[in-house]
Amino acid sequence: MPVVPGHEIVGRVVARGAGVARFRQGERVGVPWLGGTCGHCLQCASGRENLCDEAVFTGCHRDGGYARFATADERYCFALPDAYDDLHAAPLLCAGLIGYRAYAMAPGAARLGLYGFGAAAHLIAQVALAEGREVFAFTRPGDDRSQAFARALGCAWAGGSDERPPAPLDGALIFAPVGSLVPAALAASRKGATVVCAGIHMSDVPSFPYELLWGERVLRSVANLTRGDGEAFLAVAARVKLDARPVPYRLENANEALEDLRRGAFDGAAVLTMR
Repeated sequence: MPVVPGHEIVGRVVARGAGVARFRQGERVGVPWLGGTCGHCLQCASGRENLCDEAVFTGCHRDGGYARFATADERYCFALPDAYDDLHAAPLLCAGLIGYRAYAMAPGAARLGLYGFGAAAHLIAQVALAEGREVFAFTRPGDDRSQAFARALGCAWAGGSDERPPAPLDGALIFAPVGSLVPAALAASRKGATVVCAGIHMSDVPSFPYELLWGERVLRSVANLTRGDGEAFLAVAARVKLDARPVPYRLENANEALEDLRRGAFDGAAVLTMR
């Protein structure tokens, strides 16, 4: 603080700085979480700009989208597929992008578990299903509505995070910021599986027996995104029509949207609009 939050922005160019060449005035662009990097450190030079120590993030280090106007670096913005209107495009810019980076960390997982079935998981479930994977959805225990939502999207199974799936997982993506899900996901996974922690924050991971990790299971985290992730995911989104299930709120009702999100009042993704 003080900063204007909002890290998934869809808008149109109303003014251009000197040297801007990628986007024309009036063109629609997407502004993601990654707002800029140094471009010369070891991480940037090795294609891991998401780990740059000097990175700036939209809505965190730089004012974001809870405003009528925002400034962005064109090098870190994306052209958006024409098939998506603004409401459906906005959730792709973080929920979709971070979800896709996590998804890419579990390649070849024929049976994929998704822990926390929110904005990111429901998009990646659609990608995984389109690519022929079997998806198991894990929600808060007793969250019958979210489980029904997952099954309606085509998930083979949906249940509480305290349940074991009907078959071992080849990979698991954890979107809920709950550390106790790590040993639960490992216990639900076969040997050689990868468990990916996809959130920026997570409560402490409790100790667990080495047996859960043994068998060449892999436990890893995902941090932020690269521009390459964005281009790859938006290419997939252009090919696979994704339904973000947007729930619109007027900008002045942002606090209401956040409260509804906290209490799980909707499926899909909340989107703030100017009109």
